[in-house]
Amino acid sequence: MKPCTRRLAQSICALQRGSGIATAVPRHTLRRGTASLESQATASYGCRASSFPSFPGHAFCTSVARLAKKGSHVAAKTTQDTLLSAIESKVQEYQNAVAQQSGETDVETQIELARVVKGLEPLAGAWQEYMDAKSAMAEAETLLQDSDPAMRSLASEELAALEEQMSELLQDRLPALLLPPSSTAALGAMIELKAGVGGDEAALFVEQVMRMYTRYAQAKGWRTEILSKTAGSIGTGAGTGLKDVTIKVDGDGAFGDFRFERGVHRVQRVPATESAGRVHTSTIAVVVLPVMEKVDASDDLVHEKDVKTEVMRSRGAGGQHVNKTESAVRLTHIPTGITVSMQDSRSQHQNKAWAWQILRARLLDQRLVQQAEDRRKTRQSQVKGMDRSDKVRTYNFPQDRITDHRIGLTLTGIDAVLEGEALENVIAQLKEHQRSLRMESLLEIGEDIGD
Repeated sequence: MKPCTRRLAQSICALQRGSGIATAVPRHTLRRGTASLESQATASYGCRASSFPSFPGHAFCTSVARLAKKGSHVAAKTTQDTLLSAIESKVQEYQNAVAQQSGETDVETQIELARVVKGLEPLAGAWQEYMDAKSAMAEAETLLQDSDPAMRSLASEELAALEEQMSELLQDRLPALLLPPSSTAALGAMIELKAGVGGDEAALFVEQVMRMYTRYAQAKGWRTEILSKTAGSIGTGAGTGLKDVTIKVDGDGAFGDFRFERGVHRVQRVPATESAGRVHTSTIAVVVLPVMEKVDASDDLVHEKDVKTEVMRSRGAGGQHVNKTESAVRLTHIPTGITVSMQDSRSQHQNKAWAWQILRARLLDQRLVQQAEDRRKTRQSQVKGMDRSDKVRTYNFPQDRITDHRIGLTLTGIDAVLEGEALENVIAQLKEHQRSLRMESLLEIGEDIGD
């Protein structure tokens, strides 16, 4: 390892171990020799920067290395200072909220303060552990100069234990608590799948992906419900394809997982009807919306006076009942022009309830997208996220390969993913990548880009 790269690796590892010893690194060092920085740090200094992304602090390690690779001015010491400064700011916010609670009389303000306290309490607790360990280390270091050998030995053992505790706090717990999941991550999800290019082959893939999501949800213990679907042109039975389908997933964290699935999914394979054996490319679109089940009177997402409700006779297969009863419902949100139609149930009441759920989900998603866009406009530098890329994933059946284009992830074993088993691994890596982007933004410009 070159001396300049070794100094940078030492700085990162010192910062991760919580020793507080970090060396300022020249900018030219950050621009060269860092392609294998994480592996060099691991091999030479025992740093965990290139570990598989299964522990929360991996985002912190990855972000530091990425900043180095792209030539940022942020050196290791500055990076650590920025991290600790961000944590201190959040802890101060927590302490202010706690102090304000006792004298606050306004009910709405009390509710907001309680929300802040509850959200920041874990971070404040971990920060207190960090400060206690730091004080204990200072005391133990003074005992290393004691004339009694037994006392020096005890102090040495205590320091080793405290260094391990500091490392775990700085590398894992504090970064993870500093970047909590968004308020919508714990919500249920509304998933809309629509066939795109490819005709019948795209419709068949819509049905396959729906099954993949359903099996994934079932493995998580979440409940799924098909709200609406349109059969493909081949037929109406299982395995004949779907032009579109909307499913609802009820479960804690459903939106937090499935939000990474939105975008265009591409499938490459030889259709059963292809006599020449040529590979066809088809696409489907996946839209994932958050679902808020409980709505209180203070909710301002949508007001009934802004929604036009129309009832009509259902169309399509279903016999005389479909033709004679006005069970279909169409809602139009006048301010935005968003329209939702629902006719799958024979009950007008049920169709109306489902239509309202979908309308609320679309309006909530629109609000979240606008908030994210507003945050981006206020930043001085452009920070990339993973919001709604056009082509997010390719399923190549002849090569038994899946590629997620957002993070450059390539896996073999399409069947395992489509069965829902291996999808968790894909989503886990997408989550970790997003966390590393958030940490990078926080360390570089002092702002969390959010989920």
